[in-house]
Amino acid sequence: MRWRVGFAQAKLETAYAILNGMRVGLNAHLLSGRVGYRRAGIHGYISNLLRDLPSQAPPDWQFEAMVGAGNSAAYPGVSMWRARLDTEAPWRRIFWEQAVQPWQLRRYDLYHALAFVAPIVLTAPMVVTVYDLSFLRFPARLSTARRLYLRAMTALTCARARRVLAISQSTANDLTARLGVPASKIDVTPLGYDKALFRPLLGADISHFRRKQGLPKRFWLFIGTLEPRKNLPLLLQAYARLGQAERLPLILGGGSGWRAQDVFATIERLELGDWVKHAGFIPTADLPFWYNCAEAFLYPSVYEGFGLPVLEAMACGTPVITTDVSSLPEVAGEAAQCLPPSEIDLWAGALRDLTKNGEWRELARTRGLKRAQQFSWARTAELTLNCYRKATLARNRPLGENEKVTQVETK
Repeated sequence: MRWRVGFAQAKLETAYAILNGMRVGLNAHLLSGRVGYRRAGIHGYISNLLRDLPSQAPPDWQFEAMVGAGNSAAYPGVSMWRARLDTEAPWRRIFWEQAVQPWQLRRYDLYHALAFVAPIVLTAPMVVTVYDLSFLRFPARLSTARRLYLRAMTALTCARARRVLAISQSTANDLTARLGVPASKIDVTPLGYDKALFRPLLGADISHFRRKQGLPKRFWLFIGTLEPRKNLPLLLQAYARLGQAERLPLILGGGSGWRAQDVFATIERLELGDWVKHAGFIPTADLPFWYNCAEAFLYPSVYEGFGLPVLEAMACGTPVITTDVSSLPEVAGEAAQCLPPSEIDLWAGALRDLTKNGEWRELARTRGLKRAQQFSWARTAELTLNCYRKATLARNRPLGENEKVTQVETK
């Protein structure tokens, strides 16, 4: 029995030695240096992860983020390694990642590919974050070259990675079903939100913003890029079935993406021009005001890697109606009303009830605020660090689901 205890102690000491002074390199070239729609989505994930990783990690761990030339981003506890060229353009980023970046990666104990793809030539142990597989689900939204590159390189990177991070269980399931990634190799790391920014605001602040923007006293809101998978034509068709006394003005916030013209054509065909307005891209700093001003948030998307707008709306106390597919039920829980994404009649009925059912709106508000508290970027960073530990200790094999890593926590 003593030899077993001694062997276990030796293994634990070895694990501590491996994890002491870890140096992690993070490919952050999709951290946008410019204001605009690129600051949503992947940019937000990278930025918040870099902000929270150092505070959640052991004090002797080091983090270095690789960004493009001219990117002035800075994070306490993170060293910034800037390339000699601007990598905002996809072809320049790919060139840098595949041809130049590998030469500097030997100095890391672990490399984190923060968006789908890692260099083909890579000597450091590696993990990769995958947000969704929309390039497989909605291939037409990308050029043929970009689609084929993402399909081939994401599959190769996931196969070579010691661990794969998915931002939802829905994405994890897709990775297993579509790319054959073993479930035991995937760590689900749900996203968080900025709790100082997304919260219920004071009535005076809401009224001031409403006057400044010329917003109606009551309206419904959608936030997201205008593209097919957001399923806006369904929402518009359901909205058109309401009588004028049953509907509130509908505001669509977000940039115009692939096939956005289909949305505007639907608005024109259904003669909703006096009722539906497009606000365009909304800066992150203004989003809490829009959520707080809206009577409800409508999100009819058919596919999301996570569905961050749903979480942000709930955090602001805004009632939510969304769909019951992909990751959206994971985020909404029982706080929102989740409907099938193709049932126009059900959506029309829910909108009718939304107008007059103040009791449900208040219940949804209370539940949404409580649900949102379960998500945080600190938790995302904590789960990511545990993934790093698994990847480092796994050496050349992924750990099974029943192999515990919590015993080597160094905090």
